[in-house]
Amino acid sequence: MPELPEAETIVRTLAPHVEGRRIVGLRFHAVRARMGEIPPVEGRVVRRVSRYGKQVLLELDDGALLIQLRMTGALVWNGAPGPYTRAVLELENGAVCFNDIRQFGSIRWLSAPPRNLGPDPLEIPLEAFVRRLEAHRGRIKPLLLDQRFVRGLGNIYVDEILFRAGIHPRARVSRLSRERAARLHRSMEVVLRLAIDRGGSSISDYVDAEGRRGSFQELHQAYGRAGAPCFACGRAIRRIVVGQRGTHYCPKCQRP
Repeated sequence: MPELPEAETIVRTLAPHVEGRRIVGLRFHAVRARMGEIPPVEGRVVRRVSRYGKQVLLELDDGALLIQLRMTGALVWNGAPGPYTRAVLELENGAVCFNDIRQFGSIRWLSAPPRNLGPDPLEIPLEAFVRRLEAHRGRIKPLLLDQRFVRGLGNIYVDEILFRAGIHPRARVSRLSRERAARLHRSMEVVLRLAIDRGGSSISDYVDAEGRRGSFQELHQAYGRAGAPCFACGRAIRRIVVGQRGTHYCPKCQRP
């Protein structure tokens, strides 16, 4: 947390407040929040707020600030700074607080747009997705979590996508038929768009830029439901470990 839907929701709720606004200052309250050297940004204008995978990108008139939210990062518009506020971006019309309880997140400077990760799962066409699958081996869940394969997916949404697609998290990528690959691609789009429409999943601390919680957790069919009955077949949802990640699936509905 946050993953792609949460980052997208933050972007959509933050953009109307900051796009076109001039930066007054950037103050760090924690050393770990600053990743590398950041040149003075005072006087620069925020031209666009966008998402790169799970990260938020503030594109300025010269360069950009890349904000990695990681486990507990949040960007709150005009929120009151508190004990977990690690940085404050001051603009001519207000301020953005970067709050991060566990301090895994960071802000870094980019002189050029990032290109180090895989394609966005909401933008990759089916044929390109199938070709990327055909180029890999191993288990499907670790592959979907690999940001070099597609960027933005995390533990919550991979579990939900695989459940909707009816694919076991330990399924071999090389054994996926084209039909199942197409179902996976469609499930990825449906789950992510629905999660964005519901403002993301507020499992613990996540809120959007206006301090509101998401509600997609109310629609989870697999993630976090170990022992509960599957909504499709009634069998108990199981929890296993795949690629060192807690994984939830239905043993009847999801085939290897």
